[in-house]
Amino acid sequence: MNQFILALDQGTTSSRAIVFDRQGLPVASAQQEFPQILPAPGIVEHDPEAIWSSQLKVARQALAKANITAAQVAAIGIANQRETTIIWERATGRPVSNAVVWQSRVSSPICERLSRAGLAETFRGKTGLVIDAYFSATKIAYLLDTIDGLRSPAEAGEVVFGTVDTWLLWRLTGGKLHITDASNASRTLLYNIHTLDWDDELLTLLKIPRAMLPEVRQTSEVYGHTDEGLFGGSIAIGAAAGDQQAATFGQACFAPGDAKNTYGTGCFLLVNTGSQPIASRHKLLTTIGWRTGGETTYCLEGSVFVAGAAVQWLRDGLGLIKTSSEVEQLAATVPDAGGVYLVPAFVGLGAPHWDSHARGTIVGISRGTTAGHLARAALDSMAYQSRDLVETMEQDIGSRFKELKVDGGASVNDELMQFQADQIGVPVKRPAVPETTALGAAYLAGLAVGYWSDLCEIERNWALGREFIPAMPAKQREALHRGWKKAVDRARHWEE
Repeated sequence: MNQFILALDQGTTSSRAIVFDRQGLPVASAQQEFPQILPAPGIVEHDPEAIWSSQLKVARQALAKANITAAQVAAIGIANQRETTIIWERATGRPVSNAVVWQSRVSSPICERLSRAGLAETFRGKTGLVIDAYFSATKIAYLLDTIDGLRSPAEAGEVVFGTVDTWLLWRLTGGKLHITDASNASRTLLYNIHTLDWDDELLTLLKIPRAMLPEVRQTSEVYGHTDEGLFGGSIAIGAAAGDQQAATFGQACFAPGDAKNTYGTGCFLLVNTGSQPIASRHKLLTTIGWRTGGETTYCLEGSVFVAGAAVQWLRDGLGLIKTSSEVEQLAATVPDAGGVYLVPAFVGLGAPHWDSHARGTIVGISRGTTAGHLARAALDSMAYQSRDLVETMEQDIGSRFKELKVDGGASVNDELMQFQADQIGVPVKRPAVPETTALGAAYLAGLAVGYWSDLCEIERNWALGREFIPAMPAKQREALHRGWKKAVDRARHWEE
């Protein structure tokens, strides 16, 4: 019987499911957006039930489109938006609040208090992360502090915490599994990436009970099986990985120095650093890429909070376009941004700035500025922010990139990818299968059940879709980037 792998790609703005074959090619897919809840500036929430219902719906749709049954699925792999924080009742599975999304700055005051107490190096040394509202730990602390009566059941383990992978695994197994994987755990600001365990000192500092935390497993292993009622039969669950680590795996970045950049809601640049963590000297993050076969692969990461989300803002906030895909056509109405820079610091700036007080800024507007210029500036901002990450990461690893693999929704935009190559001065390579986040989850799950035999077999599946060669004169490239840096300076430290 032909067998396939089902990848669940639960993202920040939509849930997706893709069925892959043995060649790593998509057979069928389904996708559904779900609501973004924005109660106040800088605060972003999701309904956990909307996350689950949309993910279950698209999984069923993908199987139906592929015309396959549960018996033909060798394993399920999960990739998920990271750091987003959900707390629910162990007995009922009922969430106690909305999910606090990774973009949300609601716990910034807690971060500032920890930083003022001189704890930055304590957290960085153990977790590889900076103290920032981006990560899960301060979101958990915020919920424990603000929801009446929550702390006592948390200490008793009667309410539990999970990132989105944990929430999905709980629901897929009918509440049998309360687990996460090392890649997701390493994004919480609570997990010691050296001892590979939750860190008691950090838990004490944040007053977070260990009883509410999930068990940490490898990224690729059989965790259990789905409830039979969900898909008409049980299916092995073989992997869970944070979306950016999954994309790095899906891009076959298996050797130290291999790098990829994902263009999604945010932009995320990861470089494989091998079996040893490298401490960044320039505010990048040291994170676990994946754990397989008892071995840990580490990565350096640069995180941009708002990339494709700027296009959504053009659509939903300004009404300049009706669908996100129209941005390319609108941008094509002008030859360039006309001196306009959009710094999409809607929820602050991530790496390498880590400025939670920055806010979105548009500079360089003239009487001749059009909607096309704004669209072009929004796209250009992805390339500029990614260039900042590339240059910072090159300083940390002590060598220049030879190439950059790219993926994610916005990577299908040819003009953006050409502009990216022009800005970083090295070839940009887009794979034939651009949805590498889901593909990475599929590969990790397939390895767990023997669907693929080893990394070499996976590496042979990687195929180039298109390569973009730098063509912009150096003088023009540097002039444009100087303007970008001036614009970023205007956006920084805006909020008091």
